[in-house]
This record gives sequence, structure tokens and C-alpha cells, in this order.
Amino acid sequence: TYNVIEAATKLGIRKIVTASSETVYGICFAEGERDFSSFPVDEEHDADPTDSYGLSKLLGEKIARSFASRTGTDIYALRIGGVVEPKDYARFPEFLADPSKRRRDAWTYMDARDLGQIVDLCVEKDGLGFQIFNAVNDNIVSELPTAEFLRKHAPDIPVTRTMDAFEGPISNRKLRDVLGFRQEHDWRTQ
Repeated sequence: TYNVIEAATKLGIRKIVTASSETVYGICFAEGERDFSSFPVDEEHDADPTDSYGLSKLLGEKIARSFASRTGTDIYALRIGGVVEPKDYARFPEFLADPSKRRRDAWTYMDARDLGQIVDLCVEKDGLGFQIFNAVNDNIVSELPTAEFLRKHAPDIPVTRTMDAFEGPISNRKLRDVLGFRQEHDWRTQ
């Protein structure tokens, strides 16, 4: 990551979009039982990875922040959630039947086609300096509304604000507000 960003800035490239990961929050690849400290998880949430992959992604964000500060380059780090392709939606009934299978991803997902839209929006948006965005789809992988689902499946995790009816526990609100992201591929219609 360091070498690529350094080379890009030396070449005068003024916009860089990096692939970080939801793993920086320390849950996805954690050993043993570990839960999020609260929902929704936004970009200000503690990043406390416990595995080498999440740690490397967090370090990549720090490197990007350093170069953005030093060079004035716009660098946007996308904390990408579990990416699904259209063929993967066939597994969603399994996830609905056993919510524990998506717990490590906080019951969120990232449609690969919507991820492409997010990258395009990043390339088009100038002047933000260094930014981190949670790159996930809007909604929870549940047929229950989010509040009811979390009361049932994550009763010990505090919810710090009122969430939209089917809002994903990893929030993409900043992505929507700052970049204008509009989800095109809802798992319910696939």
C-alpha cells in the first residue's frame, strides 16, 4: 500500500481510492467470541482489529491519511463489507434461516455492482482530502426490521441512535450523504 500510494503521489495523481475492509472493526476474523461494542457501526467506531488482515487494512488507512496530509492528494479508503455477486444471492435463504452465519459481518453485505458505483462516485468527487467510507449496502440481511432483529439476535449490544426500518448495522450513511450513493441492488429483489 505504501509503495503504490507513494508512486501515485510522485506521479502527480491527485485522487486515490483504496480498498480497506470492515475487518478493521475487529470482529470479522476474530478468534473466539467477539461482538461489536454498539450499533450502528459508523466510520468513527473503534477500529480494533485482532487479526493480521484487519491490522494490515488499518495500517493501510494510516498510510493513506499520512500521504493525503503530506501531499494534498484526495485519498478515500473504502471499508468494504462482505462482497456478494449476483450468483451469491442463492445463499441468502440460508443466512435468513441461520442469522449466526452473517453475525461477523453485522448482517450486512456489499453487492459487487453497487461497489462499482461507489468507486465511480469516489473518482468523481474531489476536494475531500482523506476520507473513510463504510462500503456496504443500505439494508440488513433480515426479514425482521432492524430494531426487532437486533433485540432478538444481539440483545446485549447497545443501539446508539434510532435506525431506519431495515438499515444495516454497519452504517453507510456517510457514503450516502457525502458521495450520493444510492443502492441499486437490494438482496430482497435479487
